[in-house]
Amino acid sequence: MPVAVTGRSPATFEIKSATLPLVSLLLKSADLDALADEFKERFGDIPDFFDGDALVIDLGPLRGGEDVPDFARLLAMLRKWRVAPIAVRNGNPKQIAAAVRAGLVVASDAVSTLQRPAAAPREAAPAAAAQPPLGALLIDKPLRSGQQVYARGRDLVVMAMVNPGAEVIADGSIHVYAPLRGKAIAGARGDAEARIVTLSLQPELLSIAGVYRTSDVPLPAEVLGKPTQVRLVGGTEGTLVMEALAGFTPSPLGRGR
Repeated sequence: MPVAVTGRSPATFEIKSATLPLVSLLLKSADLDALADEFKERFGDIPDFFDGDALVIDLGPLRGGEDVPDFARLLAMLRKWRVAPIAVRNGNPKQIAAAVRAGLVVASDAVSTLQRPAAAPREAAPAAAAQPPLGALLIDKPLRSGQQVYARGRDLVVMAMVNPGAEVIADGSIHVYAPLRGKAIAGARGDAEARIVTLSLQPELLSIAGVYRTSDVPLPAEVLGKPTQVRLVGGTEGTLVMEALAGFTPSPLGRGR
């Protein structure tokens, strides 16, 4: 005979499962001096790039070696950049033990959710995911030297010229419907599918998902000053590919301010 048992729930708390959006730091070297220099080079001009994002440290590239990062120093450095390191994964037992001693938890199944998925899911998204997408950030004024625009978590559309010395950054793609003469950094959080599109390609620097090319290397005549899209082939270890956009004939455009 079934027996009914009277339950008692705590009045002050409940325990439920939860998910947390994470960014992932793929640590390729235990040289923290070099890491600090490259962080400063990449994010030094973008103080709001991170906004308290939770972060998991991926030790995959170091797993086969003997290097053990100084986690106490690493965590202190990351917190200065306004990220919250909470977990570690993919390290060898010695590395994982050091990370745990520093206060990190082991998250072997952690998934970074702030990056755009590589492919669309086979099935329709459930109703709970039907939140309106974050639209592109639209800029309709020329960007002068020293100005910077960052489209956090979305695409960036610039309707006017990006002058030399200006900088446009987006976690998604960048579209410039005018000459692009400054720096353009797309896929700033590692989205290798991001693209850079402009009506006149004349940049000081192009970057997608950390793969970059500067004006020190002359652009091919086929795309220099012409409507062009730039995409990344081969992932974050790949190459930037520039393709002229056939059928686009931009109108004469004035000089930038």
